Amino acid sequence: MTDPITVEKLRPKLDPFYRAVESVLIGQRHLVDGLLIGLLTDGHVLLEGVPGLAKTLAVRTIARALQLKFQRIQFTPDLLPADVIGTQIYNPRSGEFTVKQGPVFANVVLADEINRAPAKVQSALLEAMAERQVTIGEYTLPLPRPFFVLATQNPIEQEGTYPLPEAQVDRFMLKLVVDYPSRTDELAVLDRMGSLTTTTDIPAVLTPAELEELRSATDSVYVDPKVKGYVVDIVRATRKPAEYGLDLAGLIQLGASTRAVIALHRAAKAHAFLGGRAYATPEDVKATAADVLRHRLVISFEAEAEDLRPEQVVRQVLEKLPVP
Repeated sequence: MTDPITVEKLRPKLDPFYRAVESVLIGQRHLVDGLLIGLLTDGHVLLEGVPGLAKTLAVRTIARALQLKFQRIQFTPDLLPADVIGTQIYNPRSGEFTVKQGPVFANVVLADEINRAPAKVQSALLEAMAERQVTIGEYTLPLPRPFFVLATQNPIEQEGTYPLPEAQVDRFMLKLVVDYPSRTDELAVLDRMGSLTTTTDIPAVLTPAELEELRSATDSVYVDPKVKGYVVDIVRATRKPAEYGLDLAGLIQLGASTRAVIALHRAAKAHAFLGGRAYATPEDVKATAADVLRHRLVISFEAEAEDLRPEQVVRQVLEKLPVP
């Protein structure tokens, strides 16, 4: 368990990080918080939003601020697994094969437009996300630590895209929906980025060792058994809503997995740490529930016909489920 003194000592280390990132990103605090929750809890993050909302810039900026090795992979329909994980190269002089590592061998991997790549590429990336390793021929190679996949996808572009397999979607701890900024924020973006001489370079403000220290403190945040029960009940209510007195019959085709319980528990702890607390509350669970569950729920055709989105179903669960 992290004591309050440790939190008071470590949490201020993130203030220079926020200042550095917000010198480039304007009006995207929820996005930055979500990415940071993923980094603090060893979780991958899926970003969804229309083009031009600084998703790629956000990932690159955060990697630079944390002094982590960054690689961007542009996913396309003709991408091959070897373009992601690497391949074997034959050396005619020695008569042996050597491994050429692909761009996935980095600390922060940006999978841009991930839903544009075919199934074989998704399968190769799935092993990296799930096992933190890749298999090239007869070799199994560990990936560097920390290792995070931050993927983007466009919600409105359907032509030339492939739906992500459910098993891979479930490997993403969070799905963050990036919305348009406010008018005030867009004016600020124009003032800051409207010149050709504008730079997006920022200094490194945290070392990998300091990040590991923050991750350790986050992992030790105290969660009361009643709050743990609340986490479990939220996820179970998406599977069998009638048992919890919820009138959601016919809206949910498939509820969230057990992995969602673990993800929501970790996200609540990270949200508490970002708030400067050594203990998690039901409000931390509520604040992160939509981001953890929206991509794990498969809603029914009836719900789609009513233009009901997964996060709206999650909201109904949170509104009606008793809070400990």
